[in-house]
Amino acid sequence: MTNTIYQYKMPTELIFGRGAAEQVGKIAASLGAQTAMVVTDPGVTKAGLLQGIIASLEAAKINYIVFDQVESDPSTQLVMNVTEIAKTNNCNLIIGVGGGSALDASKAIAAMVTNPGDISEYAGIGKLKNPTLPVIAIPTTAGTGSEATYWSVLTNKQTKLKAGVGSWYLMPTVALADPLLTLSLPASLTASTGMDALTHAIESYVCTATQPISEAMSEKAIALIGRSLRKAVVNGRDIQAREDMLYASMIAALAFNVTRLGLAHAFVVPAAAYFPIPHGIGNAILLPHVMEFNYLACPEKFAKIAELMGEDIRGLSVLEAAQKSVTAVKSLMKDIGIIKGLRQFGVTENDLPHLAEEAAKTGNVPVNPRVANVQDIINIAQKALDGIA
Repeated sequence: MTNTIYQYKMPTELIFGRGAAEQVGKIAASLGAQTAMVVTDPGVTKAGLLQGIIASLEAAKINYIVFDQVESDPSTQLVMNVTEIAKTNNCNLIIGVGGGSALDASKAIAAMVTNPGDISEYAGIGKLKNPTLPVIAIPTTAGTGSEATYWSVLTNKQTKLKAGVGSWYLMPTVALADPLLTLSLPASLTASTGMDALTHAIESYVCTATQPISEAMSEKAIALIGRSLRKAVVNGRDIQAREDMLYASMIAALAFNVTRLGLAHAFVVPAAAYFPIPHGIGNAILLPHVMEFNYLACPEKFAKIAELMGEDIRGLSVLEAAQKSVTAVKSLMKDIGIIKGLRQFGVTENDLPHLAEEAAKTGNVPVNPRVANVQDIINIAQKALDGIA
């Protein structure tokens, strides 16, 4: 460690473990909830994952309403519409249940109950004026880590712009991370969300804004994903694998929450605003190509990634070991069935310059370990058009 002062801030109370979600009623009561709004998506309702949460609220005599129509990649318009419902019903607690879309929407709704104007006015970092309503975040996927971050990523459907609202006010009050709620997640979503978590861990680990505290969490997350994602995909009832993945997702988010990410995230955000690319799949498609571009900038770290993912690097030079990290990620992707390229979502060579220009404007490019210009981003995306070899 160098003689540098590092700061790690974490205002959210984290409660992790099997059955953790059963505490929601007790915690809602401790937060003074009179009427709670449960914000989720149709898939969560259909899977029956709200039953225990509702039972816990009723046992604690907490009034509640349910909004279960959160869309994938939630829109600013949805946030503002549901905010009005929360205000009309005098809700003083928001409970987000689901993947990143539901949790991001929940945090944004809680913010707009207490802040004036439209949520799109707060795109960027630190623009919210007032603290939000209390938020209890309950993840049902192991990927975004939104239960432990100060980001809410939203899409303006009219302008097709996808942007993040970042503020310490957006940190959930309490996160209840219960691996039992992830048991019914389909294999395809387990794979894509798991790769999202891996991308978080790797990009945070190698970016120039990294620090020893975040690095320790990234390393642990990479190791957990390397040993458990395959198991969670092929046998969703493997509770230990599910627990490993939910823990990895959460601590990877704790890592990038105080750093930033890199070129994969920089490109996938604008790309997903124009094309139907699931966030986790987009990150997975780009990740090995971004790693191939980056590993010369910090080969020691990429060698460590290879080791953490189970590659045998004994007797190899640092550069040879670093290259093994790319091999490890590609092997993992093949094993869990992620072999598509960007082209299969409608992206063509003609789209790359525009998307790269937008990607270059994000805050993730300046912290990428290797200096990258628009043409570099185009070259990386070009390699990602047709998937992994």
